[in-house]
Formats: sequence, C-alpha cells, structure tokens
Amino acid sequence: MADSFMGKAATMEIPINSNGETLAEDDSLEQDLQQVMVSGPNLNETSIVSGGYGGPAGGIIPTSSIKGSGMHHSNQSMSAEEANRGVAVEKLDSVKKWGINTYKCTKQMFSERFGRGSRTVDLELEAQIDVLRDTKRKYESVLRLTSALTTHFYNMVQTQQALGDTFADLSQKSPELRDEFGYNAETQKLLCRNGEALLGAINFFVSSINTLVNKTMEDTLMTIKLYEAARLEFDAYRADLEELSLGPRDAATMVRIEVSQQQYQVQRDKYERLRSDVTIKLKFLEENKVKVMHKQLLLFHNAISAYFAGNQQQLEQTLRQFNVKLKPPGSDKPSWLEES
Repeated sequence: MADSFMGKAATMEIPINSNGETLAEDDSLEQDLQQVMVSGPNLNETSIVSGGYGGPAGGIIPTSSIKGSGMHHSNQSMSAEEANRGVAVEKLDSVKKWGINTYKCTKQMFSERFGRGSRTVDLELEAQIDVLRDTKRKYESVLRLTSALTTHFYNMVQTQQALGDTFADLSQKSPELRDEFGYNAETQKLLCRNGEALLGAINFFVSSINTLVNKTMEDTLMTIKLYEAARLEFDAYRADLEELSLGPRDAATMVRIEVSQQQYQVQRDKYERLRSDVTIKLKFLEENKVKVMHKQLLLFHNAISAYFAGNQQQLEQTLRQFNVKLKPPGSDKPSWLEES
C-alpha cells in the first residue's frame, strides 16, 4: 500500500493555467507550506534538549547562548591576531628603516675614508674636541700615578705602625735599651699619624680626579659620540639628496626627492641640536675642570709640603681647610663578625 501511494505521488501532476500559474484548488497547499515555513522553529532561538523524549524542561540549553559565546571568543581571537599582525608590521618597518639608514651611513663612511665623499666640518668645535680627548688622556695618567702613590704610601704607613709597635714592645722587654727603643717607637707613631693624615688628603685628591675624568668628561664624550654619529647621518642623507637632484626629473624621481628632502631636514635638525649640546657641555666642562683642579692641586701641594716638612699643625690645618675627613683608626679592618 505504501508502495502504491509513493508511486501515485511520484506520478501526480499539478494542473496549471495558460499563464503558468497553479489552479485555485491548489492554493491551499501553497498556503499550508508558507504557514509551515513561517511557524517553523527560529534557528536563532533553537534549543538543544539534553534529555530523552519527554524529559524535563531543565535539560534544555538555548543555542543562542552558545552562539553568543562562540562569537565573543571569535572576536577576541580576531582582535589579538590583528594586534599581533600590527606589532609584526611595525617591527618589520623598523628593521627596514634601520637597514636603509645603516647602508647609507656605511656608504658615507667609506666614501669619506677613501676620499671620494665630502664631510661637514666645524673647525673650531673639532679643535675643542681634540683638546678634550688629549686632556682626558693626561688626566687619566695623573689618576693612575696618584693611585699608585696612594697604594705605596699606605703600605709605608702600615709598616711604620708595625715598626712602632715592635719598638714599644722591645722597650718594655729591654731595660738597658728602654729609652732608645721608646724614642724610636714615639717617632714611628708620630710619622704614622701624619702619614694617615696625608693619606686622607691624597685619597680625597684621587676621588675628585676620578669623578672629573670618569664621570664629567666621560658624559661630555658620550654626547660627542652622538654628535659624530648625527654628523655622519646628516652627510649621508645630504649626499643622497644631492645624487637624486642630479638625476632625471620624472614624476617618480620628484617623489623620491621630496621624501629625501624631508629626511635631510630631520637629520639636519638633529645634527644642529647635538652640535649645540656639545658646545654647551664643553663650555661648562672647562669651567668645572678649572674650579675643581684649582682646589685639588692646592690641597695636594699644601698636604705634601706640610708632611715632609714635619709640620703636623700645618697638615691638620690643610685638612680642615678643604673639609677632608679622616677615617678613624681601624675602620678599614673587618669586624670580628666578618672575620668569623
């Protein structure tokens, strides 16, 4: 029976009129189909039943919530991917600019070295920079020699102290030479006290020279290195602009010339700014150097003269004049906790 019904349904014909429209008697079928389509389930609000047929309503899970959660995670992943792509593009662009800049600067450097390129020169500023570098080398020599003097003099003071203690001990154990050993013990102790005072003055001198050479001068030289790098970049972009200006003047070249002109202006502003910074720092460095060295050289001379003249009062007065504070005896020795 089912087979006959299916066969009949397969051979049914739907009558149509001369205009290709269905007959009125089949309008009800079309309306029923439209009603089914309209009253059918909303795909945006379809629910999934977790239980079997006839199960409790609590097992129903709205698919709209699943769809919303999926879209939320999808949007987050898309935004993270776009952010990562933006960072990668930015890094690639930075590497590209660095490579172009390095190539131009290297080309300019070799051109200058082999005499085929021109360089911007500020004769007065270059002379001041050369003087500074020469001065720094000489001050480094002074610093090295005074540091060696401090080490040797410290060892001498320690030897005098040990010798004075030995003389004092022998004075107690040798009654027949008590006075002689006693005089020598007092002399060595006096020399040791004066030696510690002179050592404090020399240490103060070395500390001030070290600050001047390795901090103040070094800071100025770092600015000079930045200035020299900016000068090289400026000349590289200047040479590039001059080379483009000598070529043909078609549309593409004019665009490149305009871009090169902008880059040239940026490098020129950077070069002039650093040149001004170097000029100002050189001026203040010279003033500071004269002020510091005037005080330190006077201290060094007065302390050395007072010590070797045996003038203890003059030596102490020199230390007070320049606010040199001596370390208390034994401060360099480790504590008993450190020794243990």
